[in-house]
Amino acid sequence: MIYYEPLENGKIKCLLCRHHCTLKEGQVGICGVNMNKNGELVNLVYGHPSSINIDPIEKKPLFHFLPGSDVLSFGTVGCNFKCPFCQNWQIAHSNKVNDNIYVSPEEMVNLALQYNCKSIAYTYNEPSIFYPYARDVGILAKEVGLKNVFVTNGFESIYEIEDMKNWVDACNVDLKSFKSEYYKKVLKGNLEDVLDTIKRLKKANIWQEITTLIVPGDNDSEEELTKIAEFIASVGVEIPWHITRFHPDYKVTDKNPTPIETMLKAYKIGKKAGLKYVYLGNVAMPVITYCPKCNEELIIRSIYRVEKNILEIDENGNGFCPKCREKIEGVWK
Repeated sequence: MIYYEPLENGKIKCLLCRHHCTLKEGQVGICGVNMNKNGELVNLVYGHPSSINIDPIEKKPLFHFLPGSDVLSFGTVGCNFKCPFCQNWQIAHSNKVNDNIYVSPEEMVNLALQYNCKSIAYTYNEPSIFYPYARDVGILAKEVGLKNVFVTNGFESIYEIEDMKNWVDACNVDLKSFKSEYYKKVLKGNLEDVLDTIKRLKKANIWQEITTLIVPGDNDSEEELTKIAEFIASVGVEIPWHITRFHPDYKVTDKNPTPIETMLKAYKIGKKAGLKYVYLGNVAMPVITYCPKCNEELIIRSIYRVEKNILEIDENGNGFCPKCREKIEGVWK
């Protein structure tokens, strides 16, 4: 993939995300980590992760992707959004790169193998802004049988999505609101671009699950939740919708955690819209994958760990309910 486009007078246009920042010599983009250096795009965080952890895949959250497996997760610093409730703001809203830490793509893949991970997740901050690094890791990971996961705000450029088809296996996309003005004024993004990304990922056959953080007073109305659920269903009723409970953080400390009643309301809205799989996140209760046909409890999770999994998987990797043989969509092996 070509990461930038040369312009006149030594300027370049960054092609990594939909902001398409025009950068003069020495200037960095909105993300704070991609710079025009001598007429070329330099990814300042390449090889410099801010966080590396071994996580259960359920923590991404991905519930229909290699359940019960571990994933090597890493991120850098920087972001192309400015969400005031960001739960990883210490790294996402920073552009201070620690040059003393360097982890090559080869070393990152070896770490995943060393800890018996089945996949690598590009997460914690927005992966589209460290795409050159992520891609080099991901191509190597693919070669040794590992899968690749993007946890993203959905603001990838169309060029990046086209390239992702070659190596990304799954995404969890944040759909934070269904109000264009909210995206523009509060998040500093664009709703229509995010919706377009979700549609493009579907066409690219990249498995995706969608997360909505329910922020009281911001996006918790029945009308807005209905619009979100109905949009997801229009793209694919098999796309899991993760409804996540807000807790006060970063610049939003004046709101209480999302009431459980609101979470349950959103769950009912999702099911009414026709979504097969709706999940509640950040709540102290088991999270269950039910068969959408016979309601059998197929997978039970508690605190990001699988406690029960009776899903049947055939030689082609297709999942089925053992009771009624209904196909359960996902990436199961």
